Amino acid sequence: MSTNIFTRIKDSISADLHTMMDKKEQKNPIAALNQYLRQSEQEKEKVRKLIDRQYKLKEEFSREYLKAQELADKRLKQSAIAEKAEEQAMHEFALKEYEEYQARAERMKASREEAIEQLDTLEQKYEDMKHRLKDMHLRRMELMGRENIAKANHQINRVVEDTSEKPFSKFDEMEQYIENLEYKVNSSYYRSTFDSKIAALEKELNEKAN
Repeated sequence: MSTNIFTRIKDSISADLHTMMDKKEQKNPIAALNQYLRQSEQEKEKVRKLIDRQYKLKEEFSREYLKAQELADKRLKQSAIAEKAEEQAMHEFALKEYEEYQARAERMKASREEAIEQLDTLEQKYEDMKHRLKDMHLRRMELMGRENIAKANHQINRVVEDTSEKPFSKFDEMEQYIENLEYKVNSSYYRSTFDSKIAALEKELNEKAN
């Protein structure tokens, strides 16, 4: 059981993140990493449930072992009493029952020991998996921090580059626009007062001539 479980977990937890994030269709590595971690957490939860089930099996094997051993000891004692009382049929029955219960007890004891050994292996691998996942979560935090800094620097550079290259040309354009507007206003004013100025000059010349 443990081999199949951890073969699957190994395929998930030990996957090459760099290869995954280098795929052409992967546009957002952080999002891909988040999805990967969610899947890994789901696998971890499945393993935890299997470990809980293994604990219950171990307890069941322990109970069945103790029950069978108790019955075996009881029948062994009864077979001795029947033999002493020269009750051959009862002696044989008790002895046969003893052998069956004792065989069951030995089988349950072996199953319990195997379950304990498997449980120890599972728990060790489970702890290792939790450490790996924790390290991956911390690594994700580091990558997110670097991503934030990179994005912030990108925004800053855009503003700085725009300020260093474009706005001054925009000011120049605005200044030229204002100068043109002032020229148009002044030209219009000059044109609108030209006739009255000529009339005033003509009047002044006439007065001097008289």
